[in-house]
Amino acid sequence: MFKKTVISMALTLLTATAALATNYIEPQELKELMDKKKPVILVDIQTPADFEKHHLQGSIETNAFPAAKDPDKAKIDKALPVINSSKDPVVVVCPFGKGGAKNTYNYLQSKGIFEDRLQILEGGIHDWPYKELFVEGR
Repeated sequence: MFKKTVISMALTLLTATAALATNYIEPQELKELMDKKKPVILVDIQTPADFEKHHLQGSIETNAFPAAKDPDKAKIDKALPVINSSKDPVVVVCPFGKGGAKNTYNYLQSKGIFEDRLQILEGGIHDWPYKELFVEGR
């Protein structure tokens, strides 16, 4: 009984630690990078209709949202050649910066992208306050 409890507690701790390990970037920080023309790879997973409405300049359109199942995750692969050909930071952009973004983050890690390069846009595109950096339409 004690051994099962210890194992259960350890698994819970590892799961909680993994959830906390996700890197986020605040909109202001990303805007500063963009304003200074610092290299950053934006992997946008919004649906086609949402991407059409608005996305950040320079985003790679994947339409992978919610990136939960293999067909959606496979859409993220279109960003891999760009990611693998540089050492630039990678920011995952999704509607709200939650589940779909975390799925994409984890998927990119599984493809060998080091966690120190990966970030999720805090609040996603929904909370992005700098509308002047939107591209609307295609």
